[in-house]
Amino acid sequence: MSTEKKEKIVESLQDGLSRCSLGVLTDYRGLTVAEMTALRRELRKAGIEYRVVKNSLARIAARESGKDDLADSFEGPIAIAFDYSESQVVAKVITDYIRDTKSVLNIKGGWLDERVLNQAEVETLAKLPSKQVLIAQVMAGMQSPIYGLVNVLAGPIRGMVGILQARIKQLEGA
Repeated sequence: MSTEKKEKIVESLQDGLSRCSLGVLTDYRGLTVAEMTALRRELRKAGIEYRVVKNSLARIAARESGKDDLADSFEGPIAIAFDYSESQVVAKVITDYIRDTKSVLNIKGGWLDERVLNQAEVETLAKLPSKQVLIAQVMAGMQSPIYGLVNVLAGPIRGMVGILQARIKQLEGA
């Protein structure tokens, strides 16, 4: 491979590493071409870029993008899944693909912003609910005490209304 081509690859990887908020490193050994194509298709649907990288070039790109800790993760055959959105979709898509297809694909680790993640952390990240679900849960948690307070304050009024309605029925019957 020519030096110019290597420089372009390093530059492209460096750009991906610096723009990407969450990335997952996978060991693709044992995947057939059809399985790799199916994985790429699933990732592409979710807007995720998946690239097989040369370790030496990836290490250089990681160091140049300020992710020195990540540079040590490039051992053996590695493919990187880049997620440029602000979510954990990449981890979820890959773990779902592995679970659904019983694939031999292995998650080796990843990174979240400036933090390097191990395999267990990536899998935990995949199990988290989406941002919208978390916001809904927080909002429900904030509204719950308010609903409880309104219910308690309305209790005596409901009791008084019940007594008055019973008295009205009693007077109507008499």
